[in-house]
Amino acid sequence: MNNTVFRRVLVLVGLAVIWQLYAIWLDNPLLFPTFTETVRTFWEDLIGGVLIPRTVTSLRVLLIGYGIGLVLAVVITTLAVSSRIGTDLLSTLTAMFNPLPAIALLPLALIWFGLGVPSLVFVIVHSVLWAVSLNANSGFRSVSETLRMTGRNYGLNGVRYVVYILMPAAFPAILTGLKIGWAFAWRTLIAAELVFGASSRSGGLGWYIFEARAELLTSQVFAGLFTVILIGLFVESVIFRFIEARTVQRWGMQK
Repeated sequence: MNNTVFRRVLVLVGLAVIWQLYAIWLDNPLLFPTFTETVRTFWEDLIGGVLIPRTVTSLRVLLIGYGIGLVLAVVITTLAVSSRIGTDLLSTLTAMFNPLPAIALLPLALIWFGLGVPSLVFVIVHSVLWAVSLNANSGFRSVSETLRMTGRNYGLNGVRYVVYILMPAAFPAILTGLKIGWAFAWRTLIAAELVFGASSRSGGLGWYIFEARAELLTSQVFAGLFTVILIGLFVESVIFRFIEARTVQRWGMQK
């Protein structure tokens, strides 16, 4: 585990050095600021109270959309696992909507919900729902018949059968779906905020980047992108890594 962390930190340091050297060689802060300038701007806006409320605004909308998407995914996956009609429904809906980029729904979201949080939540739900549903359904379908029969032989049925047999066996696929859904939701939110990010009287990180771009404050644009990357790294390397360590790795299903 320590070796993995060290290697990842080494990769990040190497990328930062390449960034710094290239920016110095280019010598055009308007096009490509240095890494140190980006970090300085990031720190100033963080301490100055600009980035924190923008980040909180984005994360609040993200959690709402992600949560609703997970609930709908549970409903659809349950139908797909429990009946043939549900399976056909999930297959048809995913074939129709999964290839459809969430950003393509922005015009409809604006018409239906107006400018604000509901429109952002709508496109986030779309980006989360199909990825999570497909992976969860695939995980449940891949549970071996031997394992299913073992659970029945022990007298497990109903909720206990799902909790003790199906869920653990399908959890690697479910976790993959959660990670993909999170990544889709995060990038969809930032892209949507870049287009119409002002929610009520405050915008999120995407709007912060858009405003900086409009004012030709390139270091702030990079600081906003830097914030998005840091949050992505934290969720992937800390939260999901913790879940993996306590579940699939402990169960011997993943190295």
